[in-house]
Amino acid sequence: MGKLTRAAQIVTKYVSIWVIAGAVVAFYYPVAFKPLAQEIPYLLAMIMLGMGLTMTPGEFKLVLQRPKDIFYGITLRYLIMPVVAWGVAKLLALPPELAAGLILVGCCPSGTASNVMTFIARGDTALSVSVSSLNTLLSPILTPAIFLMLVGAIIPVNTSALFIDIFKIIVLPIIIGVSLRLTAEKYVTYLQPIIPAVSVILIVITIGVVVALNAAKISTVAFIALLAVIMHNLLGLGLGYGASRTLGMSEPKSRAIAFEIGIENSGLAVALALAHLDPIAAIPGAIFSVWHNLSGSILAAYWIKKDLSGPDTGKVDTEVMAS
Repeated sequence: MGKLTRAAQIVTKYVSIWVIAGAVVAFYYPVAFKPLAQEIPYLLAMIMLGMGLTMTPGEFKLVLQRPKDIFYGITLRYLIMPVVAWGVAKLLALPPELAAGLILVGCCPSGTASNVMTFIARGDTALSVSVSSLNTLLSPILTPAIFLMLVGAIIPVNTSALFIDIFKIIVLPIIIGVSLRLTAEKYVTYLQPIIPAVSVILIVITIGVVVALNAAKISTVAFIALLAVIMHNLLGLGLGYGASRTLGMSEPKSRAIAFEIGIENSGLAVALALAHLDPIAAIPGAIFSVWHNLSGSILAAYWIKKDLSGPDTGKVDTEVMAS
């Protein structure tokens, strides 16, 4: 298990490299990935099962202990990113399929990488985990409703089908994962070190399928899609942090909320786009999977450097302990 754990750590550490490598392979050899197109929902469900295996009921106690922080986090999450995506799509005059894909990314819940980035940046990790968990569990209701409101005039949307798919892909696997964690904790704990690596592999395959399905079209939309994703992500991180500070949240809490808003469950957006929209609508989610890991890492490194070089070094850690 020791060698397997070390291998898993390497896979997890260089997630962006594996994603890019997988995308390149899929672009030049799409035939290797196309047969897996129908398996995308199952791949994402396995990722969510892994998330459930890492969750405990204790993570939800924060709702009762700090309801205002949780409320701010979830409200800002489902307010900022959908609206920003809609604004970017309008500003760049994106084709309807790409616009729908970008807005779908914004309507999805936070990505699990937000917890890792918050931890690295010395943010309020407990708040990050709780907000991630709750906005994920709320996603079957909020994601279709917001998506319909923003995209219904652009393309037809079957909200009931979206609700069912999100429940099957996200909520049900998480419930199963948490149940397994409670009933077979010994075995789940043994597997914990390799669960993130398995998720990375599944994400690489998922993005590879998206690239393979759109290989012929990517050259025509790659630049505008990349620009849209970068603007969406950076505005989300900036507005998330700024809004949190404006509401009086501490520095660690604001960092956590910034990552909760700026980092998306882009895998879910990919799965839903492939199931309910044109395959090209999955491209923003695929690009987001790479970009938000890069931008999140850079922002976390900046905040660490700022803490170490600032006159009040140690203040962040004290705030986190007190929260």
